[in-house]
Amino acid sequence: MKNFLRPAIYILSIALFATSCSNKKNDMTKDYPIAKKIEKKLVAHGQERIDHYFWLNDRENPEVIKYLEDENAYTSRMMKHTDKFQEDLFKEMKGRIKEQDESVPYKRNGYLYFTRYVTGGEYPVYCRKKGDASGKEEVLLDGNEMGKGHAYFNSSSVEASPDNKLGLFAIDTVGRRIYTLMFRNLETGEILPDRIENVTGSAEWAADSKTIFYARQDEETLRSNKIFKHTLGSSPDQDQLVYEEKDETFSCYIGKTKSQKYMLIFSASTLTTEARILEASNPSGEFRVFEPRERKHEYSIDHIGNQFYIVSNWNARNFRLMSADETNTGRNNWKEVIAHRDDVLLEGMELFKNHLVVSERKGGLTALRIMTWKGDSHYLDFGEAAYDAYVAYNPESETNLLRFQFNSLVTPQSTFDYNMDSKEKTLLKQQEIVGGYDASLYHSERLMAPAGDGTMVPVSLVYRKDKFKKDGSSPLLQYAYGSYGYSTDPTFSSNRLSLLDRGFVFAIAHIRGGQEMGRYWYEDGKLLKKKNTFTDFIDCSRFLIKEKYSSADRLFASGGSAGGLLMGAIVNMNPELYKGVVAAVPFVDVITTMMDASIPLTTGEYDEWGNPNDKEYYDYMLSYSPYDNVKAMAYPNMLVTTGLHDSQVQYWEPAKWVAKLRDMKTDNNLLLLHTNMDAGHGGASGRFSRLKELALEYAFILDLAGVKK
Repeated sequence: MKNFLRPAIYILSIALFATSCSNKKNDMTKDYPIAKKIEKKLVAHGQERIDHYFWLNDRENPEVIKYLEDENAYTSRMMKHTDKFQEDLFKEMKGRIKEQDESVPYKRNGYLYFTRYVTGGEYPVYCRKKGDASGKEEVLLDGNEMGKGHAYFNSSSVEASPDNKLGLFAIDTVGRRIYTLMFRNLETGEILPDRIENVTGSAEWAADSKTIFYARQDEETLRSNKIFKHTLGSSPDQDQLVYEEKDETFSCYIGKTKSQKYMLIFSASTLTTEARILEASNPSGEFRVFEPRERKHEYSIDHIGNQFYIVSNWNARNFRLMSADETNTGRNNWKEVIAHRDDVLLEGMELFKNHLVVSERKGGLTALRIMTWKGDSHYLDFGEAAYDAYVAYNPESETNLLRFQFNSLVTPQSTFDYNMDSKEKTLLKQQEIVGGYDASLYHSERLMAPAGDGTMVPVSLVYRKDKFKKDGSSPLLQYAYGSYGYSTDPTFSSNRLSLLDRGFVFAIAHIRGGQEMGRYWYEDGKLLKKKNTFTDFIDCSRFLIKEKYSSADRLFASGGSAGGLLMGAIVNMNPELYKGVVAAVPFVDVITTMMDASIPLTTGEYDEWGNPNDKEYYDYMLSYSPYDNVKAMAYPNMLVTTGLHDSQVQYWEPAKWVAKLRDMKTDNNLLLLHTNMDAGHGGASGRFSRLKELALEYAFILDLAGVKK
């Protein structure tokens, strides 16, 4: 239950398909780059590990860059025959996207805010109109203009000041999530001289419209650890440090309550949170602790009227909702609003003058519960077996309309307004699939797969009815994440149609380590129970084969980031189950990374993976770390991706892993490494440029499956 998630996760909607060869000799796939070996001894707890590819941990070394470029050239060479197919796939996916598009506007402080895309534009244009839709358009940020001349561009914290005269925004032109904070006069369009470098992108206005609070990261670890205060017109060198998070396992962020009355500083580790509050009208004041941190107590807060509302796991494994008067926020003064339930996870809340909306999760699916402050309640009915529904941005509290989003494996993203009094639901917009889309051609299912210990694991899947035969002959892509309590919901993807229309089944395994089935689901897939994540995925694969949705020579797997660790684990444990695997920005060198506190994110991960300075955790992590468990055996066909500027999973983890796999594997199956030399954890930044990376993946899978068009 966090307002601010830990490492943003990279989730792929497809995976890759490859072929295998039976004889390693005289095979064209062996003409690959060979990384040199330099012995590096790593010693911990009296145990010695030899890492021959440790030297790749230096992006300033020209030899390292050359090796990555050689791997890219090898990938290009092996995929050369698909160049035209890649271009066709790119055009196909791009062709489904409405280029001239606009979001549904939301109302805030007398303005309608929306984003729009222009034909050929890679990035959003952030806009507003005063009053209603007939007002004159004002541009807060034009991503296409700001992104000119940059191979990578991303924006964050685009927000108007409380007096509506100024705008702030943060931009990253490298991909390492290190931003520059900038300001615009919204009346003249002028960019102000204030420019604050090397920030996280987390920033908020105080009520005076001239004071800004923002977060800065540690230069080495990139941990967000300091909150500063800036006054417009002053030098950033004079900015005041208002809070420093000295615990290396915590990160801190700046925010504001929905009521706009309070500034918030949130400190968060994997299992513990702490909030500090300050009246936004008093930016020169001191933040005060809302409720002191206590290990394993997680809480998030919001405010309306004179009350704070708290989603807390205090004596409540699946969280409960509490309230507190704003003048006395200590836990002894909290009052229970919604009690804990063993079978329902309370995920979040949205506050309105006359209503309370809570997001719950039961049976692996999200439910939106509408309540009046008098206690009456009802649930929204979504009418599908597997779906994704969530509360959208609702900045106004004095309304009876709830803005929410809905989509599923067969239903495109849809934006609704729901009248919480009359219970009328109004569709405002559904994602348009250019060229047409007929949902009746596709079918989704929700299955329960038995794990080895008897646990039933949900599986959501989708296929095109006229392309699927339940006889084991269909190719199937199985995806999962399974870490940090992140729940992977069954969402729609127009890009995925390129697989479904060519006969693929797409399946999501809702494995332990996520939080789909409640808090215990997360706790049973972390720390010394982490292997449940891997065995759940494998057991889902076996179930899908047994039920004849696919077969071992037609089954493919994909995952990214921590899901890339999952991919590394399953190919070491049961490589024979998979024809092909894609591991995107994979966290595979677990021990070496977690032993190095200087690497970004490491110390904050101890409660997720364990601290390897403790021998019990060291031994357990070593038993599954993909890099440390590479064996001399046959592996599936694999595509591994990374970004040179990745701040979350450093590029050298997948690079080292591929080098070691090349040296040890006994098969002739394809092993490709693709490094985006201009991007970070999320890959290419533009809405179209990222499709080129996807087209490479699609061409890889389809070509090797014998599909040429």
